[in-house]
Amino acid sequence: MVDLVIGSGPAGVAAATALLARGRQVLMLDGGRELEPKRAAARDRMAARDPRLWAAEERADWQAPQFRAAGGQIRRYGSDFAMEPAQETYAGGSDRFRLRGSHAVGGLSNLWGAAVLPYAAADMAGWPITEADLAPHYRAVADFVPISGRADDLASVFPALDLAGSTPLTPSPQAERLLTMVAGARGRLARAGITIGQARQAVAPGCRQCGQCLHGCPWQLIWSARQYLPTLQADPNFSYRPGVRVVAFEEEADEISLRLESGETVRGERAFLGAGVLESARILLASMPGLGQLTLRDSAHGFLPMLHLWRAPRRPDRGPFHTLPQAFAELRAPEVSGHLIHAQIYSWNEFFEADLLSRYGRLPGTGPALRALARRLLVAQIFLHSDLSARVSLTLARDGRLAAETEERAETGRAFDAAARRFAGAFRALGLAPLSAARRLNPPGSSFHAGATLPMAATPAAGQSDRLGRPCGLSRLHLIDASCLPAIPATTITLPVMANAHRIGSAAPL
Repeated sequence: MVDLVIGSGPAGVAAATALLARGRQVLMLDGGRELEPKRAAARDRMAARDPRLWAAEERADWQAPQFRAAGGQIRRYGSDFAMEPAQETYAGGSDRFRLRGSHAVGGLSNLWGAAVLPYAAADMAGWPITEADLAPHYRAVADFVPISGRADDLASVFPALDLAGSTPLTPSPQAERLLTMVAGARGRLARAGITIGQARQAVAPGCRQCGQCLHGCPWQLIWSARQYLPTLQADPNFSYRPGVRVVAFEEEADEISLRLESGETVRGERAFLGAGVLESARILLASMPGLGQLTLRDSAHGFLPMLHLWRAPRRPDRGPFHTLPQAFAELRAPEVSGHLIHAQIYSWNEFFEADLLSRYGRLPGTGPALRALARRLLVAQIFLHSDLSARVSLTLARDGRLAAETEERAETGRAFDAAARRFAGAFRALGLAPLSAARRLNPPGSSFHAGATLPMAATPAAGQSDRLGRPCGLSRLHLIDASCLPAIPATTITLPVMANAHRIGSAAPL
């Protein structure tokens, strides 16, 4: 009998890969939304030419849809295909919660910043799985997800990610100077509890350094689960069915049945639910009314802007460069958090200038000065563990959408401010002037690092799942996305979710 995989995002393709390796028959059910042909044609026209030949007007036209997007909406290739608007997911609005769902092929991996790290062993303390349990599955995922990076000081914090044979992306001019400064300040950083290294990204070789990463890579070099789907489809044991939406499931003695929005029922031996934490929550609440509600845990994040006081080798807004995260900084500060605090450092991109102009550019004559200021700007995006972040109660509304009620916590702001101060003090040794008064804690859900709605436990009780992602009382339904994580560490989420999904697909009973 066939195994059913719900969702084509990173978790879905990772679990399907593991199941196919075991000789299983796999049917993937998916929303299947694709980039519109008109926008795909525009992408391909950009890719057909050397970026050095793009006119300024072409670049501006390519970027314009992103700047026109509604608040909280992320676009790629000028399209909203990969992100559902809030009203499609939430009944009566989304409270202050900014997380959004996706029905696209590849899910939200069409939009991500491609940052990858495993979870640190210390951040998995008390989990029913360990870093060693995930290590072979990180390696398996790296067989089909390209990872750029180099061995540096971060390897001591995250030994589970083997970068042998990897090539890092060429850092931007500002990042190159920053990383040189890091090498000279290693001792001072260590005394502050901070480890900094070059960012690791899921990007294929051949980056053209065109600077369009946050608008959509014309060459599609930023990895998306959508790109891997044809590889799965080449396996005769794999079938893909797009354009469907799972409403609910029901377990029986020897099978599991999925009810689709069309009224059809699809049956299989096991189901692997990886539709994304919001869509997975909706399906769980519709199928298990005894749950009543689910509590989703968030990883709070915010921005610390900084000005570099040194002179960059060249103007940062004149290519070549990429605009993905350039460096990762990890802070151990027990007085602030019992877990790692993670920061991703970004160098110049068009959003810096646009943000400065929208906030401070109303006065006549300020435009040139703000543009010059933007060219000296670096931004640290700081993430906190879910223990210090908001929680969101999810219930099922009468119309089948989710109702979300956010419980914000005073300790989130205090921890963010303390972490920003610690980073700011250390970053001064790197020739940076932190603009601490301009630091900003973002609304809950805006990091897109969230989950733990039915956390794995060694001995699961109601509202938990076992180490194979099976909710308490069920045996044929496996959660494989972030819904089953025991907590949400501050570091990047996609690689650990994929490794865990691959582990579950490798170990699920036959």
